[in-house]
Amino acid sequence: MPQGDKSSYTDKQKRQAAHIEASYENKGASVKTAEARAWATVNKLTGGGKKSGSGRKQS
Repeated sequence: MPQGDKSSYTDKQKRQAAHIEASYENKGASVKTAEARAWATVNKLTGGGKKSGSGRKQS
């Protein structure tokens, strides 16, 4: 999977990123900066994209 590919994210994570990005743009950030900050925020909140479930530690 190439860097920047968002296919491993859930629909909910994609929606979250879109809302966060819009918020940053409303605050005056550029489109590119807003997108980067939005995905960084989603990654921090959810731990990144979908992971395979088998054998993964439950927290």
